[in-house]
Amino acid sequence: MSDRTLVNELTPGRRRPTLRWRLALSTGLLLTVVALTSTTITLALSGADSATSVFALAIALVLAAVGVTSCYLVAARALRPLHRVTAAARRLGSGGPETRLAHQGPDDEVKELADTFDEMLNRLSAALNSQRRFVANASHELRTPLAVMRTEIDVTLSDSQASLTDYQRMGSVVRNASVRANDLIESLLLLARTEAQTGRGLVKKVPVDLALGVPSTLSAVDNEVKRLGLRVNTALDSAPVIGDPSLLERLAGNLIENAVRYNIANGSLDISTGTADGWAYLTVSNTGGPLDPNEVPGLFEPFRRGGMERTGTRGAGLGLSIVRAVVDAHAGQVAAAARPDGGLTVTVRLVPQA
Repeated sequence: MSDRTLVNELTPGRRRPTLRWRLALSTGLLLTVVALTSTTITLALSGADSATSVFALAIALVLAAVGVTSCYLVAARALRPLHRVTAAARRLGSGGPETRLAHQGPDDEVKELADTFDEMLNRLSAALNSQRRFVANASHELRTPLAVMRTEIDVTLSDSQASLTDYQRMGSVVRNASVRANDLIESLLLLARTEAQTGRGLVKKVPVDLALGVPSTLSAVDNEVKRLGLRVNTALDSAPVIGDPSLLERLAGNLIENAVRYNIANGSLDISTGTADGWAYLTVSNTGGPLDPNEVPGLFEPFRRGGMERTGTRGAGLGLSIVRAVVDAHAGQVAAAARPDGGLTVTVRLVPQA
């Protein structure tokens, strides 16, 4: 250990490695006793008279016994907090991920280990809770179109006087509900595939310009834009990146579709792309209803719709979740902010093409 390291570890306000020093003390004490015992035995066997030799050997045995006992006690005392942490960790098996070690003790390596373990449990608990919500919400979303189809079929079939028009209406309702269910399943599969690429890396990486995906998406939502009377403003400068073109097209599509879907009559839609501060960016901003700034981060969770959970009727609530997954897969950043006058601004930043 260097002098600088020793000074840093003994500086007030820094973590004190108590366990390390106790174990070092125990080891040093044992080595000292071994050295003294060895010296004493050497003296006893160096040719001195028998009484002196016996006395020296007795001292050596006493030193050895005292040394071993002292080292054991010091080591046991040093490792006692670690045993407590181990026992607490075993109890987690019956308590589930909500249980915490909550270790109380000196600010040493053991407490650092316990605190790190608790932080891991916090992340695990959050992931499990998110998974439970996802499963519950997905079940609800899938059950809704199925219930619509079943109800429509039962009502029509139970009517002995049902006409061809009634059956045609039933077919139309069933088809629309099946399309909604299929869209939801496709979105869930896309979300799962995209999240999987976050860990494995992108399957496809080619040059893509974020600006090129905007016109086709605007064309796809043109009817809804006209119906709402939205003012569309674009500032599309080149924003070249390396990534998966289909995922990036879906990213732009989800942002713009969401901005139209949750807009208001005679509102506005602003879209810009370009490069700034070492990033290639895509920003989509729309007017709309007021949003609580505290709820904005939750909009990136599955099945969240503008402050509502599972209760919206417009879309499946997976648009921004897929956006975040695509951004994560491209090692980028995404941020959203509530507009003071209502609506939302979402900015995606990706590493620009070199």
